[in-house]
Amino acid sequence: MEKITHSAEESIEFGKYIGSKLKKGDMIAYLGGLGMGKTTLTRGIVMGLGLKDDVFSPTFTLSNEYRGDSINVYHFDMYRINGLDGLESIGFFDYPLEDNVSIIEWSENVNGIFNESTIRISIERIDDNTRKIIVDGGDRFC
Repeated sequence: MEKITHSAEESIEFGKYIGSKLKKGDMIAYLGGLGMGKTTLTRGIVMGLGLKDDVFSPTFTLSNEYRGDSINVYHFDMYRINGLDGLESIGFFDYPLEDNVSIIEWSENVNGIFNESTIRISIERIDDNTRKIIVDGGDRFC
């Protein structure tokens, strides 16, 4: 599925749509450089799952947790992490990922954790406000 958004608000709305389709155990792998709007899209995804938390970039904390009544979202930034050893060092495998949703920024740094069910989202900057968002995650997102 491909979507062109022309503002942060449109990206949030598209994120809400994606969030409404997610289920426990889903893992999202983001592809896209600095300033692409990954955190903005995540804000919408969290809202689409019905969570009320404020969403912030996990750049300096490496991970943020957003809590809901029946599902949580774990939002990771892997910019400074390389490979499975780096994941071990931050306690990544201690999170209950199978019962929640996880969102991985800079996923290309930790390719070894993804499988065929991973939802891959690429974000491409067209101009200051316009983004092309491509979701590769199966029939749910058509």
